[in-house]
Amino acid sequence: MTPRATLRLQFHKGFTFADAEALVPYFAALGVSHLYASPITTARAGSLHGYDVTDPTQVSPELGGETALKRLVDALRREKLGLIVDIVPNHMAATLENAWWVDVLRNGQDSRYARWFDIDWEPGTVFLPWLGKPAADVTAKEVDALNLPKPGAYRLGWWRTASDRINWRRFFDINELVCLRMEDDEAFEAAHAMIARLYAEGTIDGVRVDHIDGLADPAGYCRKLRQRLDPTNPARPYLVVEKILLRGETLPAEWGCDGTTGYDFMDEVSALQHDPAGEPVLAEAWATLSGRPADFATEEEAARREIIARSFSAPLEACIAAFHPGKDSDLSRPALRRALTELLVHFPVYRGYGTAGDAQFLRQAAEAAKKTGLPGDRWVIDWLHGRMRAPGGAVTRFQQLSSPVAAKSVEDTAFYRYGKLLSRNDVGFDVERFGDTAADFHARMQRRQATQPHGLLATATHDHKRGEDSRARLAVLSEKPEEWTRRQARWIEQCALLRTGGMPDPGDIAMLLQMIVGAWPLDLALEDTVGRATFAQRLAGWQQKALREAKLKSDWADPDTAYETAAQDLLHRLVVDEAAPALRAEIFAFIQEITPAGAINGLSQTLLRLTAPGVPDLYQGTELWDFSLVDPDNRRPVDFVLRQKMLGAETTLASWRDGAIKQKLIVQALALRRALPDLFAEGSYEPVKVEGRLTDHIVAFMRRHKSDAVLTVVPRLPGTLIRNSADLSLDLQDTRLSLSDDMKLFNALDDRSTPITSRNVALQQVFTRWPLALFSTRKP
Repeated sequence: MTPRATLRLQFHKGFTFADAEALVPYFAALGVSHLYASPITTARAGSLHGYDVTDPTQVSPELGGETALKRLVDALRREKLGLIVDIVPNHMAATLENAWWVDVLRNGQDSRYARWFDIDWEPGTVFLPWLGKPAADVTAKEVDALNLPKPGAYRLGWWRTASDRINWRRFFDINELVCLRMEDDEAFEAAHAMIARLYAEGTIDGVRVDHIDGLADPAGYCRKLRQRLDPTNPARPYLVVEKILLRGETLPAEWGCDGTTGYDFMDEVSALQHDPAGEPVLAEAWATLSGRPADFATEEEAARREIIARSFSAPLEACIAAFHPGKDSDLSRPALRRALTELLVHFPVYRGYGTAGDAQFLRQAAEAAKKTGLPGDRWVIDWLHGRMRAPGGAVTRFQQLSSPVAAKSVEDTAFYRYGKLLSRNDVGFDVERFGDTAADFHARMQRRQATQPHGLLATATHDHKRGEDSRARLAVLSEKPEEWTRRQARWIEQCALLRTGGMPDPGDIAMLLQMIVGAWPLDLALEDTVGRATFAQRLAGWQQKALREAKLKSDWADPDTAYETAAQDLLHRLVVDEAAPALRAEIFAFIQEITPAGAINGLSQTLLRLTAPGVPDLYQGTELWDFSLVDPDNRRPVDFVLRQKMLGAETTLASWRDGAIKQKLIVQALALRRALPDLFAEGSYEPVKVEGRLTDHIVAFMRRHKSDAVLTVVPRLPGTLIRNSADLSLDLQDTRLSLSDDMKLFNALDDRSTPITSRNVALQQVFTRWPLALFSTRKP
């Protein structure tokens, strides 16, 4: 069962199953085939995301429980829609709300759940980093206030010492999340029994697996999950996994899943919209104004070393112990520590899996490690390299460590330190690949067709750093790097009077300017003081998180309130106050200059997502323009009332600023997917040749299945192509498409236009009332 298109919803106590039930007719009218729900199992009280599971055996009461879930599904079935749910097999909440965890804390190794959690029992007890100050300074009364089980098989400690002392695997470095052992059959059954029952009853049609790289054996887990969901037909459930693919990596075929959750597609379409020629200018400008490295690789390496030391010391020691041959060996623990650290620093993808596909990545890591490590440790690296080729045991420890090290170092640290152009810093992005050509994109889509034709296609998620249309607007800066870097440098100079004691640094100001330029709402007028204050409040949330994640001037563990206050004061002086109205007006004017090209990029990435090989995923609310910031901003309540009013209302490109044109594009493209399901599920991907002066600016491809065909044409790097910003029309003279054979193609977006009947087609005939095109052999 393959969905036609999904719509992701974030459930919590403020948006329940009943709220979604009332919106089912709207979701059906959009044209999706399935809702795609955030975790539905019981999580910590008040959880806004559901990934801190406390009981996977019941549907969350805060969301309405199983009764409300069944009512939602009944409403979906009436509209011929299905449901896919997010599951969290890697971890649970390590809190007193988790009965399994409490039983372990009370009974230790005698608990029936002791094997279910990834705990090193050598010390005999569980280390709990629950104290707010050194243990020696904590009174008995303060310990009693924590309500810990008594008696218990645990030892309390100061939370600051957790990374050095913890003896259980955490999700990343979060003390409130403990990892599970899905390789244990009892743990697997307990975690999946309810989900399997819901599938057997027809309540759900498939699952999205969160953080698959945290598991000991992802391939074995996927096969086991399929068998548990549908023993008679394991291939039937729809199964996608949250997996980040980097540096040419492909989803392992032996996993037997339908694909990834779509971060890789988000990266591919983003790279297409960035001009590779702009990278050197942007990189040099960033290095000059910030004093940081011009290349991301240097920033990433430094972040990896720091993160290993500050967040993963205890897991690294466990990994060393697993590899150490014994006390009589020439291989010392300090040597192993140095060598394993170098391998973790240089591992080019998130993790290996003990298969032949690991070979190139292990080789790259070993070669780099021998260059940066001590010469005397090269034999140790060679020894480890040899050991890494065999799966299981110590190698699994390394694999389960390399993934969180990569995530915390790249996504949660280096991305916040590197400001060349923030639109290329997002979850799953290969930052070292700044931009792609049309030919590059075609090659990636053909590989996608071959490796995961039914994987999700995402351009916005609950984890993105910037909204899809913010990234699309910032991408325009890559087309005019010299102009942008001049403006950026001048604006930073003009911010001198807005700083406090020389704070914040120029690099932090540069990132703030990019966020203002990228995320300024289309309906926010310069003179709207209330609207500016609201925008500044949202930016302040992003700014605090960015400063703390970067860990350069502030930190979650040790916030520098003086620096953060200075940064927030500059933000308010720039956006809200009247400290620099001329500078604000200049920034606003520049935003208006690039906004039309950004909107075209936004529409183009939407159409690519809806027609490329795979299953398009629509993140909640992004059927209109999406200028959201990092979470929690990207999980704000959605104004579905507005979206329902817009649906079906007459709209044209002349009113593109309200976003209704984006919603109309989604509805029309999904209607075509509904009319031609086999073509989009199984059809070929064929690049279409572009001839003339705009060959670098047009991406065209054909999808075919039997006698049906669909033609998609979008512009790239549209900044110099716009003829009229009022209606986003383009100057497309002297450029043609060369189709491979004769066929009659009808315009799926404009039924008043003339069909295509020849192989050689002028772009003016293709782009009629839209700055992009979608044609089909199926007459509207």
